[in-house]
Amino acid sequence: MGVAILLGLVVFLAVAGLAIYFITIYNSLVRLKNDIDKAWANIDVLLKQRHDELPKLIETCKGYMQYEQETLQKVVQARNAFSQAGTVGQKAQADNMITAALKSLFALSESYPDLKANNNFMQLQNRITELEEKIADRREFFNDDVNTYNIRIQELPDVFIAKMIGLARRDLFKVTEADRQDVEVKLA
Repeated sequence: MGVAILLGLVVFLAVAGLAIYFITIYNSLVRLKNDIDKAWANIDVLLKQRHDELPKLIETCKGYMQYEQETLQKVVQARNAFSQAGTVGQKAQADNMITAALKSLFALSESYPDLKANNNFMQLQNRITELEEKIADRREFFNDDVNTYNIRIQELPDVFIAKMIGLARRDLFKVTEADRQDVEVKLA
């Protein structure tokens, strides 16, 4: 009788231990998934702030950059792409378009001393540059969270639990090949 109780207790403790282990892994994977969502939401807020500043910047530049409509149009197109983006991937792609367009615009503004002297332009340029730096910081946090998550859902025994609850690999927030190249400035 004592052996049966001892065996039952051992089985119960083993099952309870496995259940606690499963719950611990499950909770940590859910936490990582939510950390990624939070990190993306933080990026999204900054992207929206930058998106809201772009019309002011374009209006300020229009009067000075009469012959540079193509550059201004690229900023407008990139802003529109962001407005239409629905997924993280689409927003990341639109962000890359905006970043490239802004690099071109800011590089081109060097050729317009009156524009560079305009107080509104300087404030907007500083504001957008500040937002760009914050976005870069948030990208780093996002990519760290995604990397940790992707590693965890591929490691044993987490891979089994991740498959059971339908967790899939997430993509890192990457820059495009065009963003890695120098900005080409064409003067009329």
